[in-house]
Amino acid sequence: MQCSLCGEKVGRDEVGLTKKLINRGTQEYLCLACLSRRFRVSPEKLLEMADAFRAAGCTLFM
Repeated sequence: MQCSLCGEKVGRDEVGLTKKLINRGTQEYLCLACLSRRFRVSPEKLLEMADAFRAAGCTLFM
């Protein structure tokens, strides 16, 4: 999969974050850098969020 904005490769956490933060039914995903710009947070913070969602049992991050 590729980022719908910049074409960068998108990983599992980025797919999960896109679905969790934007729309669970989306078929277009954003890379960490584009998600970071969209939500005005650091990429590190987004990865922390992904870890927290995973720890909470969110099935998007299994």
